[in-house]
Amino acid sequence: MNKLVRIVAPLAVLGLGLGTYALLAAFKPEPEKREEGPRPVTVFVETIVPADIALKVVTQAEVRSRIAIDLVAQVSGRIASVSSEFTEGGSFRPGETLVAIEDIDYRLALSQAEARVAEAEVGVEVALADADVARKQLRNTKNPSALALKKPQVAQAKASLIAAKADLEQARVNLDRSRVSLPFEGRITKTYVDLGQFVAAGTPLGQAFATDRVELRLPIKYDQLSALGLPIGYIAEEGGGRSVDIFANIGGLEQRWQGKLVRMDASIDSDTRLIYAIAVVEDPYGKNSSQHSMPLAGGLYVDVVIQGRSIQKALRIPRSALRAGDTVYVVNKEGLLNIRSVDVIHSSPDFAVIHEGLNPGEQVIVSTIRNPLQGMAVQASERPAREVVGGGSSKDNGQG
Repeated sequence: MNKLVRIVAPLAVLGLGLGTYALLAAFKPEPEKREEGPRPVTVFVETIVPADIALKVVTQAEVRSRIAIDLVAQVSGRIASVSSEFTEGGSFRPGETLVAIEDIDYRLALSQAEARVAEAEVGVEVALADADVARKQLRNTKNPSALALKKPQVAQAKASLIAAKADLEQARVNLDRSRVSLPFEGRITKTYVDLGQFVAAGTPLGQAFATDRVELRLPIKYDQLSALGLPIGYIAEEGGGRSVDIFANIGGLEQRWQGKLVRMDASIDSDTRLIYAIAVVEDPYGKNSSQHSMPLAGGLYVDVVIQGRSIQKALRIPRSALRAGDTVYVVNKEGLLNIRSVDVIHSSPDFAVIHEGLNPGEQVIVSTIRNPLQGMAVQASERPAREVVGGGSSKDNGQG
């Protein structure tokens, strides 16, 4: 009997518990059903604020000397002396003698030419005197011939004088050419001859380049012309031109120079579809400056920022807000996504300037959004507006 009770009692308790649970579950009130739409997508936005901006065009170029020439002997002879600066890397001033060719032969030729001029001058005087005598003797003769009046002899004497003077001038030129110099300040890059060597006319002596000015041939893309705001074939007025900032990293330090854009090619390169502009930098070695800056040497590859045109009250958006096909995602007042096409008048890696399609005060999405749909709900989180600065010094600000 006790054994039966021990078996039945737990089963009765378990059955009672299950029955109670079933009873409670049967009479449990159903939860209230809520109909919720999809949760809004959180996005970062930036409010459009009109501002005056100055566009910039960024490009790269290699620095080249304004003048780079070969020094060539114009007369023959033995090299009598060379300047101490006539060596690779040597510097020279305008008119400084770099190479002197032995000039004794040219001095003698000059003396001989001077003597021939003196002789020809005497010949002219004699011919004129003879002509005067002949004219007096033939004054009573009717229609005397030109030969009788000594006119051909006078003409011949004058022609001889002209030829003698030309020979004298040539002798002076040859003497001057025995001293090789250049009419600009510069540096020597190569030398081919040395003291005592005989050279003929036309023999290369070395190579040199000017240091008073350097030029940069700047490649500009066709779509950058609008930002530049200059016509094809542009030539700046004397002393004028657009400002150009030049940057280069040398030894881990950023160096900077300033120049002027002075002209543009009159045609577009048919192979590259680029147009080239020429910028110049005066005194690239800083000889006329009190500051000891790094020289802007020929052959250096540099980044260049050209000051472009200014736009008043421009609608500028971050480049991340401009989507494929020139579309922009705008958040309207109801918090819904509006996919809108815009007219872009200028774009760069950092920003885009919109001509039509946006209005001041509207919010554009600057963050990534997956599967955007017209009218989808979004939750905008304002990103602090970036400062818009016109004509700043940074090579990234306003770049094109």
